[in-house]
Amino acid sequence: METARKQSKKFCLVLIKPSHYDDEGYVIQWYRSAIPSNSMAVIYGLALECAEQKVLGPDVELEIHAFDETNTRIRPAYIASLVESAGSGMVMLVGVQSNQFPRALDIAAPLRRRGIMVAIGGFHVSGTIAMLAEREASVLKAQNMGISLFAGEAEGRLARVLCDAASGQLAPLYSYINDLPGIGGVATPLMPAERVYLTLGATTSFDAGRGCPYQCSFCTVINVQGRKSRRRTPDDIEHIVRANLAQGLHSFLIADDNFSRNKDWEAILDRLIHLREVEKQKISFTIQVDAMCHKLPNFITKCARAGVKRAFIGLENINPDNLLSAKKQQNNITEYRKMLLAWKRSKVITYCGYIIGFPADTPETIMRDIRIIQKELPIDLVEFFYLTPLPGSEDHRRLHETGVAMEADLNMYDLNHITTAHPLMSKEVWEKTYIRAWDAYYTPEHVETVLRRAKATGSSPGKTLFYMSWFKGCISIEKVHPIEGGFLRLKYRQDRRPGLPLEPAVLFYPKYFAGMLWKQIRWVALYMRLRMIYMKIKRDPNRRNYTDSTLEPVIDSEVETREMFQSEGAQAYVTQSQQNDMERRGEAG
Repeated sequence: METARKQSKKFCLVLIKPSHYDDEGYVIQWYRSAIPSNSMAVIYGLALECAEQKVLGPDVELEIHAFDETNTRIRPAYIASLVESAGSGMVMLVGVQSNQFPRALDIAAPLRRRGIMVAIGGFHVSGTIAMLAEREASVLKAQNMGISLFAGEAEGRLARVLCDAASGQLAPLYSYINDLPGIGGVATPLMPAERVYLTLGATTSFDAGRGCPYQCSFCTVINVQGRKSRRRTPDDIEHIVRANLAQGLHSFLIADDNFSRNKDWEAILDRLIHLREVEKQKISFTIQVDAMCHKLPNFITKCARAGVKRAFIGLENINPDNLLSAKKQQNNITEYRKMLLAWKRSKVITYCGYIIGFPADTPETIMRDIRIIQKELPIDLVEFFYLTPLPGSEDHRRLHETGVAMEADLNMYDLNHITTAHPLMSKEVWEKTYIRAWDAYYTPEHVETVLRRAKATGSSPGKTLFYMSWFKGCISIEKVHPIEGGFLRLKYRQDRRPGLPLEPAVLFYPKYFAGMLWKQIRWVALYMRLRMIYMKIKRDPNRRNYTDSTLEPVIDSEVETREMFQSEGAQAYVTQSQQNDMERRGEAG
């Protein structure tokens, strides 16, 4: 008689990228979310590699599920049933940022009560372990719940975690924060297409490199990913893009904190150019770069040819004293116009991050700076953020060690809430100024100016209109930051934050559906108001001849005439910069 074939075992791995709570305690979740999770793509790709390599044994099937809570409801009972039906498994909460940590613990708690193994990794765990001498309170709480912590990056390490879990020996802590792996030739970051389609534009994500050489005090990246550049090979990037094209995915976010510092940027862009121009693949990219990227010969023109449609630029501020206080000395304000005009010439939409709440800021200086940006810099979109001492940053460690009071609720560390006191502004004044900043930039008059610039320079005014509507509406209608926005807000009555009362169904559902209807009416009204501006420009026979002072070529004498350079700090900066240039020319001569 033929020997019966041995039945395969199964190990269920559930990957969850948690969201966080809004001001009413409901999970921020959408029918379609905006930003894809790079951490999820990385871990999912590594898990696929572990499954292919049979790291748990030749007779063990590794079953993988991946959920992003920004577009998928997470029900702990259902997650538990996936693991329990497999007979063995674990849940990994991946890429957890500080503002997502309370939600991550709330997802983990019922799983732990059912005896399911849970691990948490991401910037909060990694950053606090890297920067603080003792365990941060919420991280310690996680350990006391029996949750395993993972600090650092998972390349070359995930198999060990899975093997430990399969044998019931999951360690309390896996710390690789001081042992950053190479990322060339490793597993392909990938997400299943059905999950990617839950993002607007079916956009997926990958990182071409990690690490940043700069020392910005508000940044957590340098303390988690290190200050030494590590990068995937051009072959890797081409393989990532082709793997996603095979799934029917064409839109990508390159998640590098600063793609222009990747030493292989040109070789990577040449591969992407070949895909677009020779193979005629319809691919597009959003990237993040620094304010000096235009200094790299051919960088911006090759980005445009490779399919870069949007560039996020860490402008942060136009006041050199503020930049110096944050150790962002790499930003040269005299180069801002050159850089932005270079992107304009390449027809790429620019986003600029702008931080409000540096120590010297006042309502008056902030409004002045916004007015100068509108008048003198050809920026398309501006995202405002509160200066926030993010756990894992130098700012947070300094305040922690000196005993300065900070917000205890990690849910507030989303860059859209105040988390510590300002030396010159009360909390109320700071909050009002932050909202005023959004209103002041996205006025109908400035929307028209930006759209006219887009039309005159050949970039897409239609896309620019969409994004300007998006940014303005997320803040004024949805009351969330645009980076956390999405299409059709979802709320579930029973998913309210623990400790807050469960609203009666007879109150919750009428309020929710009426609120959704009212928001959609406001969204349509907002878009139609701005579209009327767009249509006026479209009908203007002189629309392509528009110009203003932001589009004028850069000349040396503008440091004497433009308002951006007239403050005391800016004049001192320009003088020092000119002296440095003279010294460099003298040395070269």
